[in-house]
Parts: sequence; structure tokens; C-alpha cells
Amino acid sequence: MTTPSHAARVAQDSTAFRILARVGYVVLGVLHLLIGLIAVSVATGGGGEADQGGALEQIQRAPVGAFLLWAIVVGMVALGIWQIAETLIERDPDAKKKWAHRVKFIGTAIAYLSIAATAFTFALGGASHSSSAPQSMSARLMSNPAGIVLLVLIGLIVVGIGVAFVVRGIGRAFEKHLSLPGGAAKKGIVTFGVVGYVAKGIAVGVAGVLFVVAALTHDPTAAGGLDAALHSLAALPYGPIILWIVGAGLVLYGLFCFARARYSRM
Repeated sequence: MTTPSHAARVAQDSTAFRILARVGYVVLGVLHLLIGLIAVSVATGGGGEADQGGALEQIQRAPVGAFLLWAIVVGMVALGIWQIAETLIERDPDAKKKWAHRVKFIGTAIAYLSIAATAFTFALGGASHSSSAPQSMSARLMSNPAGIVLLVLIGLIVVGIGVAFVVRGIGRAFEKHLSLPGGAAKKGIVTFGVVGYVAKGIAVGVAGVLFVVAALTHDPTAAGGLDAALHSLAALPYGPIILWIVGAGLVLYGLFCFARARYSRM
């Protein structure tokens, strides 16, 4: 009888599946490049939504935008399924580490499939109102007795994810998942990874803080996603400089994703 673990291994042994998953890393890199460039534009006085919706909107307007959007859908779905398959493969006999392993990959799969769903909306000719979604969710939560506590919890979880990105970057934990070349190429990829992870961690962490602020001030308009977080950085003292650095870091994270597509152990 075929077990879920065996089925996951068979799927991951498929050359076509591995190629599609690597395509997922490429399109993830494209999205982060665009988000980073939009953030730099905001830092220098420009406009645009510095989040997945804003990046996908830019792609939608391109001459081959429809093709690229469908490529993003396919790549991100494949990458999401790959992460789900990872949760089914028994890699560690320790039960605690096994569950930590599963939670990590399930969370990553949800994030990838969420991007795929947003890209699917754009591919069909629609648009995502991503910037207002966190505010709508916050307003709904605040209408319930336990909503404030839940909103704070969501904010703290998002902050924790941001901190995890920073720690992962500084500790270079991503290296164990890559088969890197030697010499200058390795140094460059690792540098992109470290800076990129830290920059993304800062952006995600600020988004989590906004959820907590919204809960404590009973103001759902204070909540926001990545775009709101980056605009909040711009409002700080020396904010444009900070936002420019974070935006540049997200661009480097995008370049790191390209290297990840080539050197990821699959």
C-alpha cells in the first residue's frame, strides 16, 4: 500500500516536478525584485504598492504580462506542493523536530499558494486589493469580543516570522539547503542571502507590529501588509534612507532566489 510519505518521495523524484519547483523560485525572485524596486521608488518620492499585489500589477501591465502571470501561478503552485511533500517525508526520527519541520513547511506552502491565488486573480484580468485586506480583517476581528487578543496574537506571530527571517539570514541557515559553487560565486550568493533575509525580516516584522498597534489602539486602519509596513518605515526619522536600504535588500533577496532556483537541493 502506498503511503503519503512514499507518494511524496515519488513526486519529488519527478524531473518535471523539480523543474517546475525551480521555476517557482525564479518567479519568487522576480516578485521580490519588483517589490524592492517599488520600495526604492517610494523612498525616492515615487508611488506604487510595494507588495505582491503591486508587483503583480506591474507584471499585468507588461506586453507579455498574461503569460508571466500564468507562469507565476504554475511555479508557485508547484513550489507550494513541493513544500507540502516535504512535510510528508520522514527526515528526522525526533518527534519534536519532526513537527517543527512540518509546521515550517506548511506555513511556507500556504504563503506560496497565497501568491499563486493572487496571481491567478490577476491572470483572469482582475486586481487584488491587497493593501486594504489587512484593514478589513482587523475591523472584523475587532467586532468580536476576543478579536483584540486574536489580532495581537496574529501580530506577534508575524513579528516572530520576521525575526526568524533575520536570524536565518544572520546565521546563514539557508546554506544547508543549497549546493553552492566555490569561490567568488559562493561568497556573492551567501551575501545576497544574508542581506536579503534580513531585509525581508525587517519588512515582515514591521507589518506584524502594525497589527499589534491596530489592536491596542482599536484602529483597524493602522493594520497593513507589506506595503503599509514599508510606507511606515518611510515615515520614520531618516525613513527614506532606511526604506531605500530595505528595498535594495529585497532586490538582493530576489537575486538570491534566482541562485536558489539553480542551486537548491531538490
